[in-house]
Amino acid sequence: MEKNSLAAVSIRPARKGDEAAIQGLLRLAELPSEDVSEHLETFLVAVVGGEIVGTVGLEVTGSSGLLRSLAVAVPLRGIGLGKLLYGEIVEKARSLGIQRLGLLTTTAEGFFARVGFEKEKRSDIPPFIALSKEYKIYCPSTAVVMTKTIG
Repeated sequence: MEKNSLAAVSIRPARKGDEAAIQGLLRLAELPSEDVSEHLETFLVAVVGGEIVGTVGLEVTGSSGLLRSLAVAVPLRGIGLGKLLYGEIVEKARSLGIQRLGLLTTTAEGFFARVGFEKEKRSDIPPFIALSKEYKIYCPSTAVVMTKTIG
């Protein structure tokens, strides 16, 4: 896998057989991977030459969605693949009728602030985030909670 351009990358919906590769990417990025199978139908993957090199997921709760699991293979970081995956998952969210996105992050607050997410106070965390497994079980208490209206 060479670090080049986005020209060789295709993005598609995740399939059942992609689960192990997605979990591997998430573990390398130190992101929760335990419950990928519960939300696989709302995951996207980036593929180069048949190899999964990026992923992003969505946990849907009514008209809200928890953006999760945005990860890019180390050799392809820095070429805009994360931003491309983010744009694709926002379009998928809109197509599902989602109007508000939320996320938890320990490392990417700057990236998400640049695309319009705002940090939430711990006392103002929306229920669709507060009730998620990501918030209650998998993410550390130091994770930053951010939201954005997309609808």
